[in-house]
Amino acid sequence: MKILFLNGPNLNLLGQREPEVYGRATLADIEAKVRERAAQLKAGIDFRQSNLEGELVDWIQQAKGQFDVIVINAAAYTHTSIALRDAIAAVGVPTIEIHLSNIHAREEFRHKSLIAPVCWGQITGFGQKSYILALEAAIDVKVNKK
Repeated sequence: MKILFLNGPNLNLLGQREPEVYGRATLADIEAKVRERAAQLKAGIDFRQSNLEGELVDWIQQAKGQFDVIVINAAAYTHTSIALRDAIAAVGVPTIEIHLSNIHAREEFRHKSLIAPVCWGQITGFGQKSYILALEAAIDVKVNKK
């Protein structure tokens, strides 16, 4: 079982960027917790971050045949990127959308996710726990897909 975690723009600033919204944990802190839980569940993970939309698209396209599930926190690209949506739809790798904050309880422009319709599900609003929930859901997705 191999899971690709993709993180979009500004997530490299976690811990210092709006901690009242996103918490004080850094992306490295979150990755460490995900790796610890993944080891317990005997799942392999690859954890990546990019501020570049095209790089995220490339990674999604390259995931086919290499990863069983994609977990993506597309950050601001969630609300703007048809390219990410099309890449997710094209590769056919089960994908789970995640967010640290509850995007539906924030500004109106954050309520609409362009990628949600092509994802298996969405986990939003649980802070860094969203990543652990997504890891566990990714394993369930793979088991139930067989």
